[in-house]
Amino acid sequence: MEITQSIQQYAAYPIPHHLMTWLLKEYKEPNDKIHYLVRNGILQSVKKGLYVAGPKITSLKPDPFLLANHILGPSYVSLESALSYYEMIPEKVYETTSVTVKASRSFATPLGRFSYTRLRLPYYSYGIRSVEISKQQRILMATAEKALFDKIITTAGVEFRSKASVLTYIENDLRLDTDRLKALDVSMMQEWINTSPKKASLSTLLETIRQL
Repeated sequence: MEITQSIQQYAAYPIPHHLMTWLLKEYKEPNDKIHYLVRNGILQSVKKGLYVAGPKITSLKPDPFLLANHILGPSYVSLESALSYYEMIPEKVYETTSVTVKASRSFATPLGRFSYTRLRLPYYSYGIRSVEISKQQRILMATAEKALFDKIITTAGVEFRSKASVLTYIENDLRLDTDRLKALDVSMMQEWINTSPKKASLSTLLETIRQL
C-alpha cells in the first residue's frame, strides 16, 4: 500500500510520530520522509510529533476535541468548550479549552487554538467521562457539573459569598439559564467539595442550586 493511502486511512484521527515511523518502517530515514510528506502537503504538522492527513490528499480532519486530547495529555475537554457542548452557555467557542495536570499552556496550530489550564490531583480526576463524538472516536471530556466547577475555579476574581453573587455570575457573566442548573447532579458535585479549590464559593453555588 502506498504511503498516501496509508495516511488516508487515518484521516479522521491525529497521527502521532510513532505511528508514522511504523508506517514508514521500510525507509532507512523515516524522519526525512516525514519532512518530505509535510513539505508536499500529504501530511500536516499540528505540533512537534503530531500530524494529520494533509490537504493534498483529503479535506477530512479530526474533531477538535479529539485533537485536544492528543496535543497535550493527560487532559480532558472542559471550561467553555464543554459548557458550549452541553448547551449551557449561548456563545460559540472559537478556542478548544481543556484542563490538564501539567503546566498551563496554549497551542496555536493550523487547525485552531487549543488552551490547557492546570488543576491539581485529586480534584482533576473527578467528573471525567468518555464521549463518543463520531463512529469509533471517543474523547475525554468533563461532565456538565465538572465543567461548571472548573470554570468557576479557574476564573480569577470569582468568589461567591451569597446567592445573589452566584446568580449575578451565572446569569450575567456566563449567561447560563438557571433551568440548566436545576438539572445538574448536586449530590455528585457535593462529593468533590472537600478536595476542591474555592471550597466556600462552590458550597455557595450548590446551596443556591438547591434553592432554585
